[in-house]
Amino acid sequence: MPNRLQRQRECYAGALMTFIGVLAGYVATTYDIGSLRSMGPGFFPLVLSVLIAALGIAIAVAGARGADTATAMHRGAAAAHGRRGGFDLRGWVAIFVAVIAFIVLAWFAGMAPATFACVFIAALGDRQNTFRSAALFALGLTVFAVVVLAWALHVQMPIFKGL
Repeated sequence: MPNRLQRQRECYAGALMTFIGVLAGYVATTYDIGSLRSMGPGFFPLVLSVLIAALGIAIAVAGARGADTATAMHRGAAAAHGRRGGFDLRGWVAIFVAVIAFIVLAWFAGMAPATFACVFIAALGDRQNTFRSAALFALGLTVFAVVVLAWALHVQMPIFKGL
């Protein structure tokens, strides 16, 4: 059973997410929303802000009820890694380096190399992943990102810089 401080943190985190979602929704309404048939520039941010606010409410309610799913998930992941808990520096460093790699490679190499490197490095943050599994996962997610973002949504970012 989570203690009172953990429940308060979850409630505050949920309230903060709800606030951010509501604020983003308010800003999104300043843009043209359009309709489902002809979406305006404010449509996607509005939908995303509603989802963030709903997630924030769910987190706050879970915290108020005392359901400590995040801690239970963390304990389960730590047990799977053979540890009882604590701070996993490898995961944090991998995520930080993956974000930096995406920013640098997106600028110099394009979306596909940046996505591959980001996913590959972040996947190596999990001690259970091998280089092969991380590379396959990164390749699959890169192909998916190129298909969805570049070809379907026409995101204005070159797939490969210079091509």
